[in-house]
Amino acid sequence: MQLPLDTKIAGWKTVRDWNNDKNFLLDFSNSLAWTDAYRNYFLTRLEDRYLDPLKAIKENGTYKGEGFSIMAIICSLVEFLESTYQGINYRYRRAGDPPLGTFEYGGSSDIFVSFLTLRSPFNKDFDATKAEDFYKYVRCGLLHEARTKGKWTIWGFNSTDLLIEYKTDEIVVYRDNFLDAVKIFIQHYNTDLLGSNNRKEAFIRKFDNLCNE
Repeated sequence: MQLPLDTKIAGWKTVRDWNNDKNFLLDFSNSLAWTDAYRNYFLTRLEDRYLDPLKAIKENGTYKGEGFSIMAIICSLVEFLESTYQGINYRYRRAGDPPLGTFEYGGSSDIFVSFLTLRSPFNKDFDATKAEDFYKYVRCGLLHEARTKGKWTIWGFNSTDLLIEYKTDEIVVYRDNFLDAVKIFIQHYNTDLLGSNNRKEAFIRKFDNLCNE
């Protein structure tokens, strides 16, 4: 069931706006409409709900533990980015519920492995094993227990561009570098979206779903 038409889904953009603008987006050759969609729906939603709050936490941080909040938000953002890239939507499935559809998923592990191993610039630091460990020990640790596990730790600034580093007695996630890498992916996605009909179809599926309960 669709949300009320005045529900805001990205900045001031509403469900009604999306219904209207989608008519132009169905013409995949309309580069102006797609450029506007990236900026007004995708980027605005990210800035308002993720990137600006992350900036506020960083600017007011005291290095007393805000890295946990930063990484928890980033983990939520990663799932949104990859599910938007693929055009798939989460559905909680109880015993006896209908099976998941073609563009539905019921668990986040594969989402994280896909994002970290296939999307630039993350794929230079992650293979499948590292991505699975990140999911288990960082993502799930932070979201379920407000801590990292398995010797994974979170550090702030690092002079290199490493996202993770295996040290003698710990595995370090550099949260500032991780956030910078997310921003690079977001920029790359703009090019992918404008140049791929598959990405456009995925984008429409995701935002159609955001307009529904």
